[in-house]
Amino acid sequence: MSVAAFFHLSRPFSVAEIAEATGATIKEAGRDAAPPVITGVAPLAAGHQGDICFFFSPRYREALASCRATACFLKPRHAHLLPERIIGLLVDDPQRAMTVAASRLFPEALRPGSLFRGNGVSPSAIVHPEARLEPGVTVDPCAVIGPGAEIGAGTIVGPQAVIGPDVRIGRDCSIGAQASVICSLIGDRVIIHPGARLGQDGFGFARGDKGWLKTPQLGRVIVQDDVEIGANAAIDRGATRDTIIGEGTKIDNLVQIGHNVVIGRFCAIVAQTGVAGSCEIGDYVALGGQAAIGGHLKIGEGAAIAAKSGVMRDVPAGARYGGAPARPLRRYLRGETLIDRMAQRDKPDEAI
Repeated sequence: MSVAAFFHLSRPFSVAEIAEATGATIKEAGRDAAPPVITGVAPLAAGHQGDICFFFSPRYREALASCRATACFLKPRHAHLLPERIIGLLVDDPQRAMTVAASRLFPEALRPGSLFRGNGVSPSAIVHPEARLEPGVTVDPCAVIGPGAEIGAGTIVGPQAVIGPDVRIGRDCSIGAQASVICSLIGDRVIIHPGARLGQDGFGFARGDKGWLKTPQLGRVIVQDDVEIGANAAIDRGATRDTIIGEGTKIDNLVQIGHNVVIGRFCAIVAQTGVAGSCEIGDYVALGGQAAIGGHLKIGEGAAIAAKSGVMRDVPAGARYGGAPARPLRRYLRGETLIDRMAQRDKPDEAI
């Protein structure tokens, strides 16, 4: 069986070109160094000639010592740990520099492309005559685009994706396989990964004499530029106002965003987080994995919520909260430490 190469090198880069692109200072290797041409990226333990890697913590010094990569990003204070055979690229943030370098080497990995490797509209796609597609749109097999939908140039619609009536999708977007987008306005350079659901009903019901009465969900989903939405995430449309995802926000796989939620710019929301309806989340907020945010709450700008936290009250700007119920992170950690010490006592207090 042949080995598949899913992402192809754009071209070989010299170490000098990589250094210029990342703002790195070059620390030359010894005389027996490999030719300074970069053709791949690798972790420290698997680096070979032609690869570039990065080192950010002394805990990985053993992997660095055995590494055979051509070059390595690292902080100036760690330069003494670098083997003489490896060219050092000294930067303040090795991980960021590695991201920039990998983007130059393998640009096609930044954005999902056509899974059919096609151009234009596939003959098996179903595009309503009233839909408007700018030149340069790619529609993979069996995708469905409804009446009145508008899609901008450079956008790719994956196989079996569904774009509902009157949806607007900007330019250079990627809509993954089997994703569904209805009742939504999507900006430019938005990535929606396979299986994501945007614009379906929010969870809204009123009590009636014979059970629950369904509340009409009349709003939209508005996704601003440069947002990325992970696989199988679900973003409900608003009930009485729009659900809004701010510019540059990144949403991981399996995240649930309820109706009427407003999320600010450049937030990071990690997998399996749930945000209940009508929450307002400020700019630059980070929500850890499996966090749960109660309805009608406000999370202030720059706040960070630890994984598996249950937020039941407003969080001030810049605060760090953790636990369930969530509270200031230091208080939560002190409480957990105290409980752990009590649990380790030979004779625990009977009152506890």
